[in-house]
Amino acid sequence: MPRPELDPARIRAAGRDLLSLALIDARNHSLRWVSLFEPLLAGLQAAIGIDPPLWLLGHVGWFQEYWVARNVQRQRGLACDPTLPRLASVCADADAWYDPTLATPLQRWQIALPDLQSTKQYLADTIDITLDLLASADENDAALHFFRLVLLHEDLRRESWAEMAQLLGVGLADAPGLLADVASAAPRLPLLSPASRVMIGASPGGFVFDDQKWAHEVKLPEFEIDSQAVTWSQYAEFVEDGGYDDSRWWASEGWTWLQREARRVPRFVDQMRGGVLQERFGRLVRVPLATPALHVSWYEADAWCRWAGRRLPTEVEWEAAAIGGASRGFRWGEVWEWTATTFRPYPGFSADPPRQRAQHAFGSHKVLRGASFASAGRVRDPKFRRFERPERDAPFSGFRSCAA
Repeated sequence: MPRPELDPARIRAAGRDLLSLALIDARNHSLRWVSLFEPLLAGLQAAIGIDPPLWLLGHVGWFQEYWVARNVQRQRGLACDPTLPRLASVCADADAWYDPTLATPLQRWQIALPDLQSTKQYLADTIDITLDLLASADENDAALHFFRLVLLHEDLRRESWAEMAQLLGVGLADAPGLLADVASAAPRLPLLSPASRVMIGASPGGFVFDDQKWAHEVKLPEFEIDSQAVTWSQYAEFVEDGGYDDSRWWASEGWTWLQREARRVPRFVDQMRGGVLQERFGRLVRVPLATPALHVSWYEADAWCRWAGRRLPTEVEWEAAAIGGASRGFRWGEVWEWTATTFRPYPGFSADPPRQRAQHAFGSHKVLRGASFASAGRVRDPKFRRFERPERDAPFSGFRSCAA
């Protein structure tokens, strides 16, 4: 059993003491991650698609302060008015530096940010205030809502650190325990799920992200789904069969993306003949063929499925199988898994603060389910909905398939 402060089910309804331990744990992880980038900070150049390390570190402190210490209605939880003016920050320029609505990721590289030591001091000051306020908060869902929000926000950023390390080639040899291992697994037979009515989404109680609200019944026809993610061995067959050269297997947008990127293999892969060589955190390593294919875009996952005569699961099928098939060998949590579903709100959706989290992605992004080896334990939830553009391949993403 995980320690209580690491348990994803308990943390959503955690009280003051458990939240305090979890907030400290999350902050320690953020500081461990940034320490890996410290030797590179002076010479880093702007990189498309990722935030500057110093911005990301300062942002987690800013987000925490903005929604807890500076939020005059934090005790009201979701009933608060998020448009009310905030109290002053402990750092006068914090909003100009770290408010994500004021600059795109590429523009953030142009901001004159404080140095590492000053940024760490800002994080120390903000978490001290947060913990003091938490100690005197009421023990109910409304009063603890924003403490739970900022905790899970920092947990989710942990994966951003890992993706940044992969993109920039930062080695992790001196950082044991930051990432889980991805083990090879013996092949398992697909699972057959009979026609049924299933409850999808989260039920009230504790903290729930707005795009998971609320649980609702869905009629689900019979379907067959892989019991584990597609492996490198399976994906290599598609590559060796000329899958990247045959437009029959690609959606029109995917084929256009493929030609623009001149891609012949998944991202970071150097070689796929006679085994898979892939760059992992600055090192070229031979990848076990029985591990899940990694850094695959939605377009590539969809093309593999077309070639194999299968299809991507819908997010409803994925969630139903993850919950109902847990005792029958459904394996997940090593890679984020693309689904066929375009990200849309559940019936009756109403945006919670911060309102920009999910709404901007409705209709344009695809849903990924599960978690990856880089995900914090507290966010490993079969109901969690990640959303990304279909061309994105920087995440630790793979997929599984269903019978067509």
